[in-house]
Amino acid sequence: MATSPPAVEIDGLHKRFGSVTALRGIDLTVERGEVFGFLGPNGAGKSTTIDCLLDYLRPTEGGVEVFGIDAQQESGRVRQRVGVLPDGYDTFPEYTARDHVAYAIDSKDATDDPDALLDRVGLAGEEERVADDFSKGMTQRLMLAMALVGDPDLLVLDEPSTGLDPNGVRLMREIVREEVDRGATVFFSSHILDQVERVSDRVGILADGELVAVDSVEGLRGAGAVSALTVHCDPLTESAVDAVGSLADVESVEAEEGRITATCAGPAKVDVLDTLREHGAEIRDVESDAGSLESVFAAYTGEGGDGGGAGASVEATGVAE
Repeated sequence: MATSPPAVEIDGLHKRFGSVTALRGIDLTVERGEVFGFLGPNGAGKSTTIDCLLDYLRPTEGGVEVFGIDAQQESGRVRQRVGVLPDGYDTFPEYTARDHVAYAIDSKDATDDPDALLDRVGLAGEEERVADDFSKGMTQRLMLAMALVGDPDLLVLDEPSTGLDPNGVRLMREIVREEVDRGATVFFSSHILDQVERVSDRVGILADGELVAVDSVEGLRGAGAVSALTVHCDPLTESAVDAVGSLADVESVEAEEGRITATCAGPAKVDVLDTLREHGAEIRDVESDAGSLESVFAAYTGEGGDGGGAGASVEATGVAE
């Protein structure tokens, strides 16, 4: 029995703009039915990847398939199966909220009820209001309603929490879960760590146009996150503390009678315990936090940036004002 192709298959994707290289050989598979979080600072290449997926941009090298369909050769077929909330957009002058959703319904030859979609994204009562008068958060909700038209097989959300208040962010997460329960795949691109962590089954970290890691959030934490390991042991000698502090992947050590705390990446925790035992310590108890996705990002890309991109930033908060 033939296996269905994945939702997204990106193979050796390069994109150059003159002398600037935006993407450097991206290889990525997004499986059907998962929420894939695409994490990286502003300017890392997330939107460029999405634009190639939707054939808004042509790759310099490499290719993209969506459900086994070549995104460049058959972009019309791809777009019929994809709902998109873009990072940048303009509303149509003098169109009401209902007009916008009706336009999306017509363009997909769908049969959705525009008022029901507007109600779903929290815009009930705003159907006749001209969208030019909407706040940024209301416009974001409207674009999400348009993306949901036709029950898309793949929902692409590029910075979806921009402008949303806390209630809007929670509603967006609920809709993501509902879409996955329906059978859709969600490709969720963001520079806001908290949002990626809360909704994603797997996460890809993009830095300076390169995909530097792909795993579950827990897998990334275990492999790359810097976190605190506290060990209660006896005896705790000065030589044991010094030996732990000299380990290559241990960033800092604090010690007091019977207890040592080492800040280190996940794989180094075993080395800490082994070193203590080698110096005669009996391990009585171990405490370890999981580390945050923020520390994972720093571990993979270097603290505070994307490997050199100007003005890059990664936010740990969940709400954009």
